[in-house]
Amino acid sequence: MSDVSPYAVPAIVLITVATLAIGAFGYRISRNTSDFLVASRTVSPRLNASAISGEYLSAASFLGVAGLIMTYGVDMLWYPVGFTAGYLAMLLYVAAPLRRSGAYTLPDFAQARLRSTWVRALATGFVVLIGWLYLVPQLQGAGLTLSTVTGAPAWVGAVVVGVVVTLNVAVGGMRSITFVQAFQYWVKLTAIAFPAMVLLLVWFHRDGAPPPPAPAEWVVPLAGLPGEHPLFATYSLILATFLGTMGLPHVLVRFYTNPDGRAARTTTLVVLGMLGVFYLFPTVYGALGRIYVPELLGEDNADAVVLVLPGAAVGGLPGDLLSGLVAAGAFAAFLSTSSGLLVSVSGVLSTDVLGRWSGSHGSVRDFRRSAMVAGIVPLVLALQAGGLSLSTVVGLAFAVAASTFCPLLVLGIWWRRLTPVGAGAGLLVGGGLSGAAVLLTVLGPPLDGWPGALLAQPAAWTVPAAFAVMVLVSLATPGRVPVDVGRTMVQLHAPERLRLPQR
Repeated sequence: MSDVSPYAVPAIVLITVATLAIGAFGYRISRNTSDFLVASRTVSPRLNASAISGEYLSAASFLGVAGLIMTYGVDMLWYPVGFTAGYLAMLLYVAAPLRRSGAYTLPDFAQARLRSTWVRALATGFVVLIGWLYLVPQLQGAGLTLSTVTGAPAWVGAVVVGVVVTLNVAVGGMRSITFVQAFQYWVKLTAIAFPAMVLLLVWFHRDGAPPPPAPAEWVVPLAGLPGEHPLFATYSLILATFLGTMGLPHVLVRFYTNPDGRAARTTTLVVLGMLGVFYLFPTVYGALGRIYVPELLGEDNADAVVLVLPGAAVGGLPGDLLSGLVAAGAFAAFLSTSSGLLVSVSGVLSTDVLGRWSGSHGSVRDFRRSAMVAGIVPLVLALQAGGLSLSTVVGLAFAVAASTFCPLLVLGIWWRRLTPVGAGAGLLVGGGLSGAAVLLTVLGPPLDGWPGALLAQPAAWTVPAAFAVMVLVSLATPGRVPVDVGRTMVQLHAPERLRLPQR
């Protein structure tokens, strides 16, 4: 498949150069620590929505969803539905109060709400864990893309994305990455939508025999997920994707960049529309992939269907041009999502690790050093890990996020009786259980029956466990409720115009 398109490499190079150029522009206007961490809280809702959509539409969205739909059928539609619907829950419960908290990072919020340094330390650890777990498949997807379109070793694409993103983040921080991600959303939408429309036209006007029938489990709901318990797996997947969005650090940190809570809500509403439009198209690639490139069904790289389908279905110069466009969009997906993840991890490392050691509390120099560390570690992991399904690994990251930061945010924002002991216990239980499930799924031997189902899709039991532990331990330690909880709750929920201006 190395001859997908002669235009793929120039398109990838163009996207990479454009990313560096926009990042350099951001560097010119990044002045202080607030610029690097939250773009000085001056990002408008439309720009922020484009940036959030740009970073959220990752390798799993651009390549993985289509590969899963082609392989397993209609049940995989829960991935895009869940990825999008999670923003509805965020709109209702999290976006505005989180912005009103005045925090720079999730650990900032944890300490401001619970007045506890050890809960802050736990939050720091889970931000880094989730960020790196999410970064690894982005880098592996970049390797798959470059290998597919050029025949180069898979490590080349991972290294290119890792280096470009690390440089951009270290040089310009959040303000720079905001412009990069907003630009890359529109690149990705164009790169996946235009070829999909052409493919539909080709399919509608096809000649010859009808397409081969799909197996029954491919079109029957609640039957296509792999494993012996597809119904459980489906509902667990829904829970992970619906609630996991509320716990993704690289998504949440973008809401700190809005001017106020109302702008954060408007941003979330616009994101819902942008994601809804994008996710119409991976389904087209998944369905048509069974017709035009059925040979991918027997391989481990079904994620490549988006890359090879235009050339296989259209052919000739038009097919080559479409394949080049898709390759550019795929690379934009890796660059934008990796940028957001790296910003969130770097911000936490600079304020809670290097900043505390150096006594500078998160300077620009600490941020840049943290960006180097945050970029090198997942790159090494991606080079060492074997071939993994992009959406599967990202789905596990969602499960960890749903089992940790989702209950912390929901209860921290809406339940005044949450205590530091309860929050910490819930983080340890939810994060420990979901993290162990991820490790056993990725590194352990294949398991059958209920053990395999529970580990492959852990959110159905780890999320309720985290919520239950936080509530029960908090009720058992009523004397540990912060004394200023009333003031904190007013700050989270009262509109800005009724309060003194927040930082």
